[in-house]
Amino acid sequence: QVQLVESGGGLVQAGGSLRLSCAASGRTFSSYAMGWFRQTPGKEREFVASISTSGQVTYYADAVKGRFTISRDNAKKTVYLQMNSLEPEDTAVYYCGTRRDTTAQTMRIMSPSLAHYWGQGTQVTVSS
Repeated sequence: QVQLVESGGGLVQAGGSLRLSCAASGRTFSSYAMGWFRQTPGKEREFVASISTSGQVTYYADAVKGRFTISRDNAKKTVYLQMNSLEPEDTAVYYCGTRRDTTAQTMRIMSPSLAHYWGQGTQVTVSS
């Protein structure tokens, strides 16, 4: 069982930066690949980034590649999303999530509805 709690969202101007954190509880955090997803009203949740259990392999959605960086600290049981050069189109609720026995590569292409664990989400609003 994994419980996830996101933090770090807020209001920022276009071009600014935010760092999201996702703190996990449970003894097996290091055995889960982790992902960040986002959702806007009326749209399905979409993949943003994923990271392997070791943190050495990462994947990004094309829309955020080169601007966002996912990382993790297994000792702190936390996964991060550094977001730079933010755009109004990045406005969304951001969720961290994971699925048992799923690689970061698979997380990139699977339907988010298949995730086993989600946090409560954190709102990111980018003003123009």
